[in-house]
Amino acid sequence: MTDDWVSLFSGGKDSSWALYRALEEGLNVTRLLTVHPGEGSDSYMYHVPETRLAALAAESIGIELVEVDPGEIDAASATDSAAQGDAELEPLEAALRDLAEDPDLDLVGVTAGAIESEFQTSRIRAMCDRLGIDLFAPLWQRDPEELAEAMLDAGFEITILQVAAHGLDESWLGRTLDASAIEELRDLNEQYGVHLLGEGGEFETFVTNGPHMSRPIELAYETEWDGTRGRIRVTDARLG
Repeated sequence: MTDDWVSLFSGGKDSSWALYRALEEGLNVTRLLTVHPGEGSDSYMYHVPETRLAALAAESIGIELVEVDPGEIDAASATDSAAQGDAELEPLEAALRDLAEDPDLDLVGVTAGAIESEFQTSRIRAMCDRLGIDLFAPLWQRDPEELAEAMLDAGFEITILQVAAHGLDESWLGRTLDASAIEELRDLNEQYGVHLLGEGGEFETFVTNGPHMSRPIELAYETEWDGTRGRIRVTDARLG
């Protein structure tokens, strides 16, 4: 039996880059795992918008997708953000335990796309320790400029799904995160402290094409904007 890796996957640029780098390193990624925290929820652990698109991405990538619907996380019973983060992790850990017990798998590790969030990474690392598996986190503590350049150089096509920060107006919704956008984000970083890759939740993304995908994903959408923040609402998505 071969060593099997599971990629924690939302379809966003960070988890997609972690998956891509794992495949480049020769890791045997045999499952993608997506947690659907629920539209409109405030999650400390997961990418939220349009996670249903992960199924289409998995089809293009050619790796089986495991989807987790945890239902409503009981945030009211969590005394603080740390407690809510722990509660949010439980459905993910349960899904990985199920995979570890699958006789057709030899689970040895997971990939994760965290860059700077100690909140997320410490919990995922502790979960891996409990499960006795490894963590592959190729973005961790990497320079955001270098990561952005590497993603674009590799051929990632990245669409912005959601924005919530000073300087990011409605025109950013549905925009491609290309070299021009990165240049503007540098200026916004200097003005407002916007993270170049949105690590602070300033924006969320979805990868519509890349070297690890066999076919691009075409999106049709409407935009929602409340004056300070907004998102796109996908009305149709298909493989090109």
